[in-house]
Amino acid sequence: MSQRQVLQVFEQYQKARTQFVQMVAELATRPQNIETLQNAGVMSLLRPLLLDVVPTIQQTAALALGRLANYNDDLAEAVVKGDILPQLVYSLAEQNRFYKKAAAFVLRAVGKHSPQLAQAIVDCGALDTLVVCLEDFDPGVKEASAWALGYIARHNGELSQAVVDAGAVPLLVLCIQEPEIALKRIAASALSDISKHSPELAQTVVDAGAIAHLAQMILNLDAKLKRQVLSALSQIAKHSVDLAEMVVEAEIFPVVLTCLKDKDEYVKKNASTLIREIAKHTPELSQLIVNAGGVAAVIDCIGSCKGNIRLPGIMMLGYVAAHSENLAMAVIISKGVPQLAICLSEESEDHIKAAAAWALGQIGRHTPEHARAVAVTNALPILLSLYMSQDSSEDLQIKSKKAIKNILQKCTYLPALEPFLYDAPPNILKHVVGQFSKVLPHDSKARRLFVTSGGLKKVQEIKAEPGSLLQEYINNINNCYPEEIVRYYSPGYSETLLQRVDSYQPLV
Repeated sequence: MSQRQVLQVFEQYQKARTQFVQMVAELATRPQNIETLQNAGVMSLLRPLLLDVVPTIQQTAALALGRLANYNDDLAEAVVKGDILPQLVYSLAEQNRFYKKAAAFVLRAVGKHSPQLAQAIVDCGALDTLVVCLEDFDPGVKEASAWALGYIARHNGELSQAVVDAGAVPLLVLCIQEPEIALKRIAASALSDISKHSPELAQTVVDAGAIAHLAQMILNLDAKLKRQVLSALSQIAKHSVDLAEMVVEAEIFPVVLTCLKDKDEYVKKNASTLIREIAKHTPELSQLIVNAGGVAAVIDCIGSCKGNIRLPGIMMLGYVAAHSENLAMAVIISKGVPQLAICLSEESEDHIKAAAAWALGQIGRHTPEHARAVAVTNALPILLSLYMSQDSSEDLQIKSKKAIKNILQKCTYLPALEPFLYDAPPNILKHVVGQFSKVLPHDSKARRLFVTSGGLKKVQEIKAEPGSLLQEYINNINNCYPEEIVRYYSPGYSETLLQRVDSYQPLV
């Protein structure tokens, strides 16, 4: 065989390998092909090509493996069991930028599925190499490695700590300062994933100087970057008062409030989440948000969106109101109660209704004035129907019941209470009758109205156990009226009168 023929054979072999990896990489982009590729044993065929002498074949083989591993955890597991990870890690340190990006993509695709698969990546020594890649000259390599590190860190505190111990955090903070938007996004996302698990991990991110740089990007024009920045700040602020105060000290107010009007729904949601995580800690932090116009801005945001986008804003109003009478009144003055009542009636998801019910309960539980502000929006009958509905989740029933109880125990606005005399179950009725027993002795106009509206008659029909608290409340109400009025509205009194008519002998 001549030298020319030998070269032709090698050329054909290279061409065939190239065509094979390109075809597999292309087929792996379509979900309907995945099972067929898996059954054909494509993993074991791709593995040796990761060490091919031709760089493009190496890169395309890694890309194909990444696409397969990305599809489901079975295929990701096959990458681990096929002993492919050590090869990738070795090549990640040695090869060119194209291969590094493809190899980091495989590690990300494997690590995203479960803590066990992410741990396999840690165990094969990938973290140190990925962290080195964060210092690479090429932004695409930095981005790919930051993405992989974030996907590993997001699972749990132990994996996140492993990423921190490998030295990733200071380099990720440098990455958010790079000019490339895509790199900023992924680095901010990775910092968010590291921060979320514990105060200690969040403190590590803070100590690396992340807050100031994240805060500067709140007004960036890129919506996806804003999402990640707001998420990262939320994950830091949620853990403790000290961390929340550090976020506030970066002068995010009133700048962050502009995000509540953003066209991007997830920017709105993440901005509401950040404000919620700050508000929940102390009355002082909530007051700072009120002073910055945050409560009114969140209420406007809730009115401009639907579904889960509303949820953090609803909860934020509940947290603010829970702290004190004055803060609850700030929510009322900003017209938060009608907006929460709308959420309660028009949302279809039980967990959102439950949050609105809880928030209304936090507002109404302080004083009669607070309770009246909730009662006049007609929220109480909605809460009662949600509590009594068989279709409501257990959590929604519990939160509706607690809210009703919180509001009723302070409510002295009798027109809102009276319908409950007819509709409420015994455990709620007790609180309603209790409120009437407190108000009627001191209000002659209310006493008269209670008779003419049929309220007194209804109270006489309630069957209460002798000696019970409910019976005591009924007795207190009856003591507000002349005995003959109480008798007149008692069940069976008309029969007694008719019997007296029958037995009456007229004077002739």
